Amino acid sequence: MKKTLKILKSISTIIGAIVLIFFVIGLIVWGIDFDSIRYGRNEEVNPYNIDNEGPFVFKTDSLYQIKFIKGNSEKGFYLKERIEENNTEFTLECYYHIDSSDFSFTLQPFSTDEKYEFEAPNKIIAISDIESNYKTFRDFLIVNKVIDKELNWIFGNGHLVLNGDFVDRSYFTTQVLWFIYKLEQEAEKNGGMVHYILGNHEIMNIQGDNRYSKSKYKNVSAILGLKQFQLYDTTMYLGQWLNKKNVIEKIGSYLFVHAGLSPELVNERVELEEINRISRNNYQKAYYPKQNQNQKESLVLSSQTSPYWYRGYFEDDLQQSQIDKILDYYDCSQIIVGHTIQDKVNRIFDGKIIGIDVEHPKDYYKYFPKLHAQGLLIENKKFYRIDDEGKKTEI
Repeated sequence: MKKTLKILKSISTIIGAIVLIFFVIGLIVWGIDFDSIRYGRNEEVNPYNIDNEGPFVFKTDSLYQIKFIKGNSEKGFYLKERIEENNTEFTLECYYHIDSSDFSFTLQPFSTDEKYEFEAPNKIIAISDIESNYKTFRDFLIVNKVIDKELNWIFGNGHLVLNGDFVDRSYFTTQVLWFIYKLEQEAEKNGGMVHYILGNHEIMNIQGDNRYSKSKYKNVSAILGLKQFQLYDTTMYLGQWLNKKNVIEKIGSYLFVHAGLSPELVNERVELEEINRISRNNYQKAYYPKQNQNQKESLVLSSQTSPYWYRGYFEDDLQQSQIDKILDYYDCSQIIVGHTIQDKVNRIFDGKIIGIDVEHPKDYYKYFPKLHAQGLLIENKKFYRIDDEGKKTEI
């Protein structure tokens, strides 16, 4: 009996070794991909850990009312407030509790609605769909030398394109938005530029559609004495700032848009200026089909054809000729999109459509195998996939 068990044990060991060998060979030869497993959730990240959350800046014609949330769910929350005149410069800080870090920025007056066409710099880095993960975003920029470890801009006259959906799904929307605001200031001082293009999730939040927002922000709103949609309405500084953003921008020969441009927009001859104007005029209004609606407005705002909702490049049976027609009409060489998640940053339709939405790691999980944030680098008219370890691969 013992001899039989010994033989069976030996056989099972050999079989296990063979299976392992084939598994390793498969990884090497076929490049089998496995989804990363999330583990090690940081339990401090929860809807009630909102001590030092802010700033929340309420804007009137002459004053800024600034509020920070303090306290905890056991002893209770309270607001720390200050008032500043809106014709003076002052510094604010934003706190991130996972690593007890913060950053500061200067509040500035608003300009007019933003431009949507620019000359191309030597370098462009684009990243999309960060979804409120501040640390993931920050560390990606540090590794790829957009900012240094002290969060100072070191990208020179390079342009950083944020291709929409930087809010929702995670716990650090406040931090991400103020960080983008800080980056805009840093870039401008150094001859560079940050382009924050709105995606469907930014617009959903402006319109009061909070279905993908963590319940943390319902708690934040309650403590501030607001309804959740008011966090981004025009009485709030961040709301006014978001309402001046575009949904599509052209840098050199490259078009950046969150979801994509439907062939129907070309059929109706909808110009870039019209896309941004129609979108901006309706940021505060939830879309619904209307009788006798202007066709251009319908295409720009519909969840099927809108530049911030469209998924046709990845889900419809489009022909290369349709893509070329879009590129010809808008006089561009490539369209860079997020919105529809990809296994990795990649090029399709003869390299003319570049998808940059990938599954980025969440700030409060660990992953096995490690999950990497990815973005796009355009340098000397070449395209590279870059990640949060500094790896650079031409695509």
